[in-house]
Amino acid sequence: MSKVVELGALPEWDLSDLYPGMNSQELSRDLEEIGTAVTTFSNHYKGKISALTGDALAKAIITYEKIDETLSRIGSYASLVHAGNVSDPEIGRFYQTTNEQVNEISTTLLFFCLEVNRIEDDALEEMLQSAALQRYQPWLRDLRAFRPHQLDDKLEELLHEKSITGRSSWIRLFDQTIAEMRFPYRGRNLTETEILDLLSDPQTKVRKEAAECFGRVLGDNIKTFSLITNTLAKDKEIENRWRRFERPISSRNLANFVEDEVVDALLDSVSKSYPSLSHRYYKLKARWFGADTLNYWDRNAPLPDEDNRTIEWEEARETVLGAYGKFSPALADVGQRFFDNAWIDAPVRPGKASGAFAHPTVPSAHPYLLVNYQGKVRDVMTLAHELGHGVHQVLSAGQGHLMADTPLTLAETASVFGEMLTFQTLLKQTTNPTERRVMLASKVEDMLNTVVRQTAFCDFERRIHDERQSGEITPDRIGEIWLNCQVESLGPALKFSDVYQFYWAYIPHFIHTPFYVYAYAFGDCLVNSLYSIYQDAETGFADKYLDMLRAGGTLRHQDLLAPFGLNAAEPTFWSSGLSVIESFVDELETLTN
Repeated sequence: MSKVVELGALPEWDLSDLYPGMNSQELSRDLEEIGTAVTTFSNHYKGKISALTGDALAKAIITYEKIDETLSRIGSYASLVHAGNVSDPEIGRFYQTTNEQVNEISTTLLFFCLEVNRIEDDALEEMLQSAALQRYQPWLRDLRAFRPHQLDDKLEELLHEKSITGRSSWIRLFDQTIAEMRFPYRGRNLTETEILDLLSDPQTKVRKEAAECFGRVLGDNIKTFSLITNTLAKDKEIENRWRRFERPISSRNLANFVEDEVVDALLDSVSKSYPSLSHRYYKLKARWFGADTLNYWDRNAPLPDEDNRTIEWEEARETVLGAYGKFSPALADVGQRFFDNAWIDAPVRPGKASGAFAHPTVPSAHPYLLVNYQGKVRDVMTLAHELGHGVHQVLSAGQGHLMADTPLTLAETASVFGEMLTFQTLLKQTTNPTERRVMLASKVEDMLNTVVRQTAFCDFERRIHDERQSGEITPDRIGEIWLNCQVESLGPALKFSDVYQFYWAYIPHFIHTPFYVYAYAFGDCLVNSLYSIYQDAETGFADKYLDMLRAGGTLRHQDLLAPFGLNAAEPTFWSSGLSVIESFVDELETLTN
């Protein structure tokens, strides 16, 4: 029986809710009309923003929001079409051409935010007496957080316009290189998604061959990946210097609206917990495999007693929505919409982007989910994760285009919470000690991948960006830094071969969104604390949780967490979240003895 038959009917997304097609009249019309609208907007407002009344500024923001939402709709459509097949040259041409058109139009629009940021604080306070403008106070707050780092208008225009032939092009090269790579395995040429899936195969020989094949092919392309990494790191260093950011990570922290010291406390807490978490767990896992150490290709290996059956798509859907529904029927109702409509793309296809994501598109449409579903338990958890993003994006859409998006740190809250709901539901149904140990171990591995591994990724990025300031870094040196970070985080129970030095090259977050990765650790620790409160809460938690999701980007983390009695700035916040993972490892040790 083929893998496709075993999985059942897998949904594919229908992007016509955005546009009927790449060559559609609707898309051409929007591009033409939005170009005219931007020119009219610029002629009417450029050079005049500071002289507006509060009501007049509110009217300008409303017009700006409408224009920007149309541009985002166009950009979202091009991005999703491209993700469906990044190898197709015609789609690649459409994607690049569309991005260039959007970039050109948005360059004309750039003046607006720059002029808003030049309004003096006292003058803006007076403008905010306008009830119409007060609605946009959160957007103004977040926009003006970047005032100290804003450059001259012409420099901002230059950076914006050149991004399409600079950073964006290097990202596209990375995506195309990854998508077009094939991994020769037992007479077949596998995609990245297919070869990585074999790293969790029940057979040791399969995992070993797949891991070594993956590393060799990455090694064959390592000069390209090193060039991309060096170029983008230097590009970031130049812009950070001009914008006067203190550290490479500082611009990401500001974009997340989280203080440097809070992020430092998170990363420091996680790194100090390596011995009690990952080091201890992988030592346990080695024992389960009858050894003192574990080869790196066995890190995500299923346990000897693990149920390796293929989970059909329909069962995965019922599992995730059932877990959501037990927590909140309203949450499950939103999740159900993704399955009732063609909002999910699930099959593995040649050329399709690897991994998984939830794209919010625009509030006037709806989000889309991309997964590469292959019927593993981890795939079910990935579905729960991405659906969490999706329902969050649907619920926050009521804030409007400019205020629906949340910082990356908070964007991971609903996704990780969705995973936790699904896991806890399955765990409560399990009474057999062996099955419980396997399920706990799987969850611990997911949490270690989310917290420990992503923190190690962030440490890798910090070292790369710091060292890049002294000159280009050789592929060998990048590999050395990578191995050092992996050994420190995963511990002495893991053994690595020579080809593992190339494994840094396939991580897309390093390229797409530098320093994104700590958001996963932030979200996981936050959710662990949230879930502990939920377990002890009598009533009202689900309503407060949904209100938090509906807030979108209107509130900062301090205000969002306050109703739950949590404060990420407190020293004990992160240790409390990490203690949940440690308690799972404690139970595993008990079940093992």
